[in-house]
Amino acid sequence: MSLYLENVIETAKRKNSNEPEYLQAVEEVLATIKPVVDNHPEYEKIALLERMIEPERIVSFRVPWVNDEGNVVVNRGYRVQFSSLIGPYKGGLRFHPSVNQSIMKFLGFEQIFKNALTGLPIGGAKGGSDFDPKGKSDNEIMRFCQSFMTELYRHIGQDVDVPAGDIGVGGREVGYLFGQYKRIKNAYEGGVLTGKDVCYGGSLARTEATGYGLIFFMREMLKAHNNSLEGKTVTISGSGNVAIYACQKAYAYGAKVVAMSDSNGCIYDENGIDLELIKRIKEVERGRISEYTKTHPNAQYIERTDEDSPVWKIKTDIALPCATQNELTLNSAKALVENGVIAVGEGANMPCTIEATNYLLEHGVLVAPAKAANAGGVATSAIEMSQNSMRYYYTFEEVEEKLDRIMVNIFNACKEASDTYGCCGNYVAGANIAAFRKLAKAMKAQGVV
Repeated sequence: MSLYLENVIETAKRKNSNEPEYLQAVEEVLATIKPVVDNHPEYEKIALLERMIEPERIVSFRVPWVNDEGNVVVNRGYRVQFSSLIGPYKGGLRFHPSVNQSIMKFLGFEQIFKNALTGLPIGGAKGGSDFDPKGKSDNEIMRFCQSFMTELYRHIGQDVDVPAGDIGVGGREVGYLFGQYKRIKNAYEGGVLTGKDVCYGGSLARTEATGYGLIFFMREMLKAHNNSLEGKTVTISGSGNVAIYACQKAYAYGAKVVAMSDSNGCIYDENGIDLELIKRIKEVERGRISEYTKTHPNAQYIERTDEDSPVWKIKTDIALPCATQNELTLNSAKALVENGVIAVGEGANMPCTIEATNYLLEHGVLVAPAKAANAGGVATSAIEMSQNSMRYYYTFEEVEEKLDRIMVNIFNACKEASDTYGCCGNYVAGANIAAFRKLAKAMKAQGVV
C-alpha cells in the first residue's frame, strides 16, 4: 500500500478509534483502490481521500416519545450526510437497537459508492435511531416516527436529502414519517422520501427491488464465468424484504432456495422453501421463522447458538447474506468453502467481514459485493424520485426493466474496472474502483469544498 494511503488510514484510525464498523468500511475501500491512487499523485496534494472519507455533516438529536403506558421514552436519532458530490444526499433510515454513530457512518460511506455505481444523480447518506420497533404497537411506532421527523425535517428535502427505509423501517414507518413531514411543511413534496406506498407517490417494484437486483447481478456474474442460476441450490440469511424477493427471483431463474433465517436460527427445507408461507409469517403475522415447521414438519429448524448463523453450515452452491453487517464471519466462510459454495452475493450492507471476504476470494469463490449487488433498492428509489418529479407512474414491468438494465450496467462497470486494474474476477475491488473513479473526478471538478 502506498505511503499516502497508509497515512490516510492511520489518521482515520486515530480520529475514529471508537468506530470499528466505519473504519472497516474505509479500510476495505482504500485497500482496493491503490492502483488508481498510484496513477494520480495529485490526489495527495488536494487531500482527496481525506475529504472523501469525512462526512459533510453529521446530525445527532434526541427523540422523545410517549409509549402506550403513558411513559416518556427517549431515543437518539442520526442523519449522516456523507456526500452530495453527484446529487442530493440519498440513503435509508434504520431503526434498530444496534444503531450508533459508527454504524451510521459506515452505512453512509458505503452508500456514496453504491449510489455512484447506479449511474444516477444521487449522493450518499444514512440515518436512523436506536429505537426498536419490535413489540411496539402501531400507535407507539406512529408517535416515535412523528417525533423523529419533527427534528429530521429541518435537514431533508427533495433537492437536499432524500431518506428511505432500511432495517426496521418499512412502508408503515415511511408513511408515518411522510405524513408528519407534510404536516409540518404544509406542502406535498413527494420526492422527500422514497419507499412510499403507491397510493401516495411510491413506485411499483420498490419493495422487490433490492432482492431482485441482487439476483440480476448474480445472474450476470455467473454468466461471465460460463455458469447460471439454473439448477443451483441457494441459502439466504434473513427473512425480510431483501431475502424474500431474492428468494422469489432466484426461483424464477430455476434455482432452489433451501434455507432462510432470522436472528434466532434458520430453517432448512430440502424440497425448497415455501416462500408464500415465509411471507405470511414475517410480513403478516410478524412472527419467528421457527413457526415454518408447524406447517412443514419435514423441514428442520436449527437454533442459533453463537455469532455464526447455522444457515452458513448448510451445503449450498450460492449463499446470499441478506440480514445485517458482519453476519458472515471467517468461520462461516470456511464452512461455505468446505461445502463447495461457488458464489456469494451480498444482499445486506457489508455482511461479510474483511477476513471472510478475503478467504472466499482466495479460494476462488465469486463474491458479488454489497455496494454493487444490493444497489437495486436505491436505484429504484431514484426511479421513484423521477416519477414524483414528473407526476407520473411507471408500470411494474417498466420499473423492473429499468432496474435490470441498471444492474447489468453496474456489473459491467465492476468487470471493466477489475479487468483494467489487474484484478480480474475480483468484483469487490472492481466495484470500489469503478465508483471511486467517478467520485474522484467529480471531487476534482468541484474544487476544495
